[in-house]
Amino acid sequence: MEDPANRRLPADAFPLFQGGIKCVLSRWSALQLAVENEWGGRDSLRKSELLCSDIFTWFTQNKETLYVDDLEIILNEAMLSLNTEVDDGSIEEVADKMIDMYEDCLDGNYESIENLMQSQPPRVAHSHVSQVVSDDEEEEDDDDDAKNARDAMRNDGSSDMMVDAIEYQSNSTSQPKRVYQPNPEATAEAEDGWVQVTSRRNRGNRN
Repeated sequence: MEDPANRRLPADAFPLFQGGIKCVLSRWSALQLAVENEWGGRDSLRKSELLCSDIFTWFTQNKETLYVDDLEIILNEAMLSLNTEVDDGSIEEVADKMIDMYEDCLDGNYESIENLMQSQPPRVAHSHVSQVVSDDEEEEDDDDDAKNARDAMRNDGSSDMMVDAIEYQSNSTSQPKRVYQPNPEATAEAEDGWVQVTSRRNRGNRN
């Protein structure tokens, strides 16, 4: 009997499984929020596409036993490359979903992926997702705000005293991070049953 640890995805399942990965990532609200706002820079979209490729390679080219914890590390590092901190449990959720899809494909069962692709994306509140802003970036933003305020005042013919006051106020106040808090009125469960975080199962290896 074949050792489950040595099972590998058949080549004819590659296209559908890769499509399933893309679909899961496209519905990951934290990732899409970072991409849409270009928190990782102008190449944020390219970084998200590279993540999809890296995950597919990890599943199909990895010769070692696949652990869900390792996949979570890949997802977390990808979000950090987009200057995004995620603390809503969605990283673990996305990893679990992909592991489940992989195991289904190993058994020749593609129904879960097909149903996911055909279902409508659920509405999910952006909870505990924030952009990482370094101290240097905050200081640079403060300097830009002060410069813009001075230019506006001078164009309006205002006195240098008011310009100095605005500059002092800007330099003495740090710009806060953009933080998205959960919407208390958001629905707690999604139709496809995986988007909302539920209780975590045992953290073992997944073949």
